[in-house]
Amino acid sequence: MSAHGRQADPVKAHTVSAHPAEADPVEEYIADLTALLHGPARAKERMIEEIRDGLTETVATHARGGSAPDRAADDAVREFGTPKELAPVCQRELTIAQARHTAWAVALTAPFLTACRYLTSSTAHGQDGLVPRAAQLLATQLAAVVGAIALLAALALAVTGTLARRLPTPHRLPLAIAWVGTTAGVALGIATLTLAVASLLATDWPLLALAGAFAAVSHAVVAPSARACRRCARMAFASPPSPGGVTGR
Repeated sequence: MSAHGRQADPVKAHTVSAHPAEADPVEEYIADLTALLHGPARAKERMIEEIRDGLTETVATHARGGSAPDRAADDAVREFGTPKELAPVCQRELTIAQARHTAWAVALTAPFLTACRYLTSSTAHGQDGLVPRAAQLLATQLAAVVGAIALLAALALAVTGTLARRLPTPHRLPLAIAWVGTTAGVALGIATLTLAVASLLATDWPLLALAGAFAAVSHAVVAPSARACRRCARMAFASPPSPGGVTGR
């Protein structure tokens, strides 16, 4: 091997070994943490950006202290703790955000359910038979659902919002909100199917079809949010609550 070849080998070896070091420890940390967290997209993105900004500022502080760039980044990441150590704290905050999202979704379905009530009630007037009676019974049940979910949603929003600034949020409240949303979603799914069948048999089918459409839209709003809330709540329960409960933003 020529002298030139022997001199090139160390350079090549250095280049190959340098590739793993090209990865930014801060971005690797952010990527790992992002993969561990679940919650509303905007709240999660905002949280991740805040953590990235904190890491970047910590790296800059170490660099101003005389540390080399790679060493400064490693020290900053070490100060923050591993992603698995930080994830439970972040996940509990995202769980509260998801619980509020689900509570809002449930609360926003109340007008749709009220519309379903009036539409199904109007089809029952002046008609005899099984379909009108079933529609009237469904209207009564929907009226009860409207009152119950509106009250529970308002209470949940108050506990995780204004009151959370003074009192700790109960640890199991997100799970309770998740199951309230799940119950509402199931009820809305059943209502959608019932109204769809009833619209095929009733005289005033357009009104029942419209009521079914309202129920279907409400189901599409509530069910995915409730499912996400259940997932977030299970992840939050996987680690012990922080002292004093979970606080929301």
